[in-house]
Amino acid sequence: MGSSSLDAAESTLHRVFGFERFRAGQAEIVQVLLEGEDVLAVMPTGSGKSLCYQLPAILSNGLTVVVSPLIALMRDQVRQLQGFGVNAASLNSANDEAENQRVYRDLREGTLRLLYVAPERLVRSDTVALLKRSGANLLAIDEAHCVSQWGHDFRPEYLALGQIRAELGDITTIALTATADAPTRADIVQKLFATSPRTFIRSFDRPNLHLMMLPKASAKKQIGDFIAARRGMSGIVYCSSRKRTEDLAAGLNAMGHTALAYHAGMEQRLRDANQDTFLREDGVVMVATVAFGMGIDKPDVRFVCHADMPRNVEAYYQEIGRAGRDGLPAETMTLYGLDDMRLRRLQIEEGEASDERKRIERQRFNALIALCESPRCRRQTLLAYFGESSEPCGHCDLCQDGVARFDGTTEAQKALSAMMRTGQRYGTEHLVQILLGNTTDAILRSEHDRLPTFGVGKDRDANSWRSIFRQLYGAGLIELDIAGHGGWFITDAGRLVLRGQSKVEMRQESLSAKRDRSRRSGSSMAETALQPSDQRLLSALKNLRRQLAAELQQPAYVIFSDRTLLELAAKRPTSLYRLTDIHGIGQAKLERFGQAFLDVVLAHEDDRAA
Repeated sequence: MGSSSLDAAESTLHRVFGFERFRAGQAEIVQVLLEGEDVLAVMPTGSGKSLCYQLPAILSNGLTVVVSPLIALMRDQVRQLQGFGVNAASLNSANDEAENQRVYRDLREGTLRLLYVAPERLVRSDTVALLKRSGANLLAIDEAHCVSQWGHDFRPEYLALGQIRAELGDITTIALTATADAPTRADIVQKLFATSPRTFIRSFDRPNLHLMMLPKASAKKQIGDFIAARRGMSGIVYCSSRKRTEDLAAGLNAMGHTALAYHAGMEQRLRDANQDTFLREDGVVMVATVAFGMGIDKPDVRFVCHADMPRNVEAYYQEIGRAGRDGLPAETMTLYGLDDMRLRRLQIEEGEASDERKRIERQRFNALIALCESPRCRRQTLLAYFGESSEPCGHCDLCQDGVARFDGTTEAQKALSAMMRTGQRYGTEHLVQILLGNTTDAILRSEHDRLPTFGVGKDRDANSWRSIFRQLYGAGLIELDIAGHGGWFITDAGRLVLRGQSKVEMRQESLSAKRDRSRRSGSSMAETALQPSDQRLLSALKNLRRQLAAELQQPAYVIFSDRTLLELAAKRPTSLYRLTDIHGIGQAKLERFGQAFLDVVLAHEDDRAA
């Protein structure tokens, strides 16, 4: 794509979406797609993945087919695109006949730019034939990690997408995901592409998210107190069971919050109604199992809490990623306890997965425990899991509050020595038993009872040693062979500690809860920075948005995002022309809503003067 094409893309970005410039990484992907090359894009939630294929779809004359795993996600994306004046539609089982006929007509006439379909619908021969006749020239596969058995959301129906791509004539394809470690990325490429695509891996860092993890005391009280300090904010609370979602939602309502439950066992109509309420209204807390979340594109979720431990680091990252998609500050709080750890391990062992799959899941869950127990910056530990290094962030709970530490160099050397002397091929439990001096069958069989390190850790119990291994992992001193046999191996930094050339600090083993410091979050902090008169204007703008959303039966953010309203309140444009300088106001929204919002701004002109 030449500079003129890039200029056209930037012009369209501003005219249609009202965005001043590309976010980091978007322009390169748009350029490669317009040149007809395949792409694998691993980008964090909230970084603008969808725009990477939406903009080429608008610029090209053909049809872009978007594979999406959930009807709710399709409808949300379609609503937003239609709000920007883009002809988009979806084919799914929830469509009525009239809606399907409109889709078929637009396909025949060649006016449809984006068509969202579920993988189950796409594999039908009549759908493939329809798309070929309609001139499909770009295939976008959202949530691409679903194709991988190593991914945390494996869906068998995604396995057919590579064949469908071939049947469509090997059209240009982009696979997108927010969460994919190295084994998952390799699986995506192998299953979806005939030749290696151009791969773009953006930093997994979400600097606008505040990370906090607390030992669990009373989950209901801890979460209730957390939400009380953020009243009026939209948030999600994840629970490990259906019953727990209903109990916790009832408890939060009794405390005076607006909380709704959501899980797969609920009657479909009630589930849909609760989701619509959450999407359309401010200040609603959704208490849910992981059945709620994938594809929830609400940008103004200000917090995500975990009442129970997530399944693994990938699931944790994906779930907290639903907060702060608008780029404004948002918060996360995860509660963890020994009962959670036992439950998650039991779920892995009693599951129907293969032994290999269970082994992978064990290692991934151990990495999450290491994150919970890390003595250093949460963000550093989280990013290290995805292969990134970073400086301490300065605004996670550990950076802000600190943690009781001790010189753990001697303990680290004992653990590292046990690993080295056993060939760096064994997992935590075998090494713990060596350090404790226990003569298990495996130790006797391997003659590891003859090692100098056998029994050198008798001064600590098994749980303490397990915590030490998790902390060594969190500190980057050892690595886990996730795709291999699950053994620990020592990193270069770990060898320095083993040789006495470097020291290591560890956190005290403790499950005593720290207090939440009741920070104000997200858009509430941005609102606090406004002058009182601007806050009054913002309130009036939100009221207008709420009225329009109710009339149009649309989520409020489909009309304008919080960021757009904050800019309107702060900058107070005086003409329709000046409205185009505000983030998120493209041509279609200017024509549809501009005058109404401008009238509210002008009506408050005297308020600021006073």
